[in-house]
This record gives sequence, C-alpha cells and structure tokens, in this order.
Amino acid sequence: MKVRVDVMLKAGVLDPQGEAVRHALGSLGFGNVNGVRQGKVIELDLDTEDAAAAEAEATEMAEKLLANTVIESYAVKVLG
Repeated sequence: MKVRVDVMLKAGVLDPQGEAVRHALGSLGFGNVNGVRQGKVIELDLDTEDAAAAEAEATEMAEKLLANTVIESYAVKVLG
C-alpha cells in the first residue's frame, strides 16, 4: 500500500528556503509571487492491504521521525 506524507513548516515559522525561492522567482520575472513555503514529500510503500493500518503506521512514523512536530505539520494520505 502506498502512502504519502506531506511535511511543511508550521505557519509563523521562518522559511528561509521558501524565501530564497520566492526571491529567485522574482528575479526570473515572476513578480506576482507573494510567498513560498517549501516542504517535503515522503512516499512509503508499506507491506499491507489495510488502508486504515497503513495510515496509522505512517502517522506513527511521521510523529516519531519524518516530521519535527515542534516546527512542522504533516498530512498522511493513503494512495492505494
């Protein structure tokens, strides 16, 4: 079962990489970009056919390792 975990910095946390991308986009002529938040996508291939179990396991992984829950939020999505 494939599961995707999207990890982003929480609102209010400074995102220097996002700001660098915003600035670079402006330099390339994309002046209408007001803000950029950069995150990461983690795709897991779990050995289960139970969607609820896959989601629960991925959530536990995110809590323990994949996301720094002090400054990052995450979303788990079962892809099938």
